[in-house]
Formats: sequence, structure tokens, C-alpha cells
Amino acid sequence: MTFYDLAKKRYSVRKFRPDPVPEDIIQKILEAGMIAPTGCNSQPQRILVVRSSEGLEKIKASTRCHFDAPLVFVICYNREECWKRPYDGKLSGDIDATIVATHMMLAAEELGVGSCMVMHYRPEVLKEQFSLGGQLESTLLLVMGYPAADSAPAPAHDASRPMDELVSWC
Repeated sequence: MTFYDLAKKRYSVRKFRPDPVPEDIIQKILEAGMIAPTGCNSQPQRILVVRSSEGLEKIKASTRCHFDAPLVFVICYNREECWKRPYDGKLSGDIDATIVATHMMLAAEELGVGSCMVMHYRPEVLKEQFSLGGQLESTLLLVMGYPAADSAPAPAHDASRPMDELVSWC
């Protein structure tokens, strides 16, 4: 499968089977995140792998968008390790974390594991539930698992605005 085919095939899975994702598959997904580019290769990302029933209950305390996934990656970054743009002080952390999550999401798809990026969660609850302290900032939840038999892309999945609305040429 080409990259374009893989990217087009992937959709946000919101209904999962309860089957656990095997350790070797989780490792491959994590490896894809580790090779993702980050600002000046600072690698500020921190990933919490949540798969225990206790951990998944903590996720559910922070969001209704858990979709009963058997695996959740909490994608964070360390503010002290981010590249900082010198002109305005903007940190690369959210961008770095999202690039890492995208690599993981596409690797998961190639391995037959569905995923959905979730930003609809209460970060203060997550921080408390998992004792995320210090300079750690969560960016998103990456919920994963094997898609349920009746899982399907959202109705507008294949809809795109015209390119000339989104792209400008100079």
C-alpha cells in the first residue's frame, strides 16, 4: 500500500472491539512515534500507555470521547525540552506531540489497529488522575484498538473543501 492509499484509508474509529492490542504491536506503534521529527530534534514528547482497566477508568473520568477503546496513548510534552521560536517564544511542544501522534496513528492503521485523536478531554482531570506533574503538558489522547465490525467512517469523512479554498500560491 502506498502512503497516499494508507492516509486515505485511515479514518477516526469511534467503535472498538474489546480485544487488547498485543505488546509487539504497541511497541511498533511507539517506535513510529520515536522516529517522528520534532523541533531541533529536541524530542520533548512523553507518552503514557494506558491499557489497564484502572487506567482506562481514569481516562473515562476525563472524557466521554474514549469510545471504550482498549488502549489509549496520552500524548504529552515537556515544556522545558521544547524548541522555542526566538522571535516570540512560541514552544514547539503541541506541534511536536501532534506530529508524533500522527506517525503513531498511521503506523497503527498499517498494522490493522484503528485510532482516533481526541482533544475533547479535561486536562486538569487527566493531570490529577495520572499525577502528571512538573513541566508535562498533555496535548491529546490517541485512543486505539481493533475496529468493531460495524465501525465506519463518519459521513463526511471523504468530503474535502476545494483545494483553492485551502491553498494559496505565491
